[in-house]
Amino acid sequence: MDASGLPDSRDGPVPAVTSEIAAEAAVWIARLHGPDRSPLMERECLAWQTRSAAHRLAFERCTDVWEAVPGVRLADAFASAAPRRSASGAAGAVGRMAGLARRRWTFASMVAVLIAGAGVSIYLWDEGGAFYATKVGEQQLVLLDDGTRMSLNTDTQVRVKMDAARRMVKVLAGEALFEVAKDAHRPFVVRVADSEVEALGTVFSVRLAGSDGQVAKGLAVTLIEGQVTVRPASAGGTQGIAPAKPVLMQPGERIRLVKSNGSASQQVDRPHIEQMVAWKRSEAVFDDVSLLDAVTEMNRYNRTPIVLLGDASLAQLRVSGLYRTGDSAGFARAVAALHGLNMREHGGRLELAPPQ
Repeated sequence: MDASGLPDSRDGPVPAVTSEIAAEAAVWIARLHGPDRSPLMERECLAWQTRSAAHRLAFERCTDVWEAVPGVRLADAFASAAPRRSASGAAGAVGRMAGLARRRWTFASMVAVLIAGAGVSIYLWDEGGAFYATKVGEQQLVLLDDGTRMSLNTDTQVRVKMDAARRMVKVLAGEALFEVAKDAHRPFVVRVADSEVEALGTVFSVRLAGSDGQVAKGLAVTLIEGQVTVRPASAGGTQGIAPAKPVLMQPGERIRLVKSNGSASQQVDRPHIEQMVAWKRSEAVFDDVSLLDAVTEMNRYNRTPIVLLGDASLAQLRVSGLYRTGDSAGFARAVAALHGLNMREHGGRLELAPPQ
């Protein structure tokens, strides 16, 4: 323990710093050197460091790398934002601050790359954005520069780009849950396929369904708290997955857009929210769904696929229950026992078939 009461990373084995912890440490450094630093932020950062020795070590390494970056004088940079300026001076300050914000996020991403190992992939993106990705079976929590928490589910790819006017995330594949930090001056926009989801401070999830890893064929947006608007993207789309007109969603609602004949059919319902976000606990919850739908969901989390053999009646069997997302073999055995099916591992896959 050191004078601050935190575990000293120099005592005993060096703790393993995951890429998630590294990325969060980088964002904390960027926020603490920004114009919005406050005693509350400092206390929250200290609490974050007390979570483990790995958190403390990540923060120490991140600080060292930040200070080693040449050509950056943060104190001078942020001191340029004076409270009173002329109209022309204010416009210039906005431009300078936007540039500094872009640089700060770039450095945060760079620091995370330098101190992180395997896990979530973090790459620099043009003009201060970043690309994040999880592999099949992986999940990752990312703390964005504005305080927004972004949870990535299995096999997900997103791009993040923030500036002084807008916070933009592009979901390229997979599923993500956003706990959006409030900022009345900067809307938070998630662009996915041909749609945009806009919020100021709220909690919602976005899931993009593909077809064998190719062009997306469906989109689901589930609102947990607050309000969001789902609308056609401002740029012309090519995938045909967008509502015909903007939809203002209420908490508990889910909108599903499915590609059909070049356009999207639209459905709004109210699912069980706990089931929708069960993946954050590494669980899949099924309530009287078809075996085909359950198998499709379980296959998202494992590179060893479950395959249904036999006629179409097998796919229509019903499944209920709670299963671990990474345990496809356990799921297949449970379904086989429930419905009297044969299950075997063959050719790198799990096969379910009617009894002989």
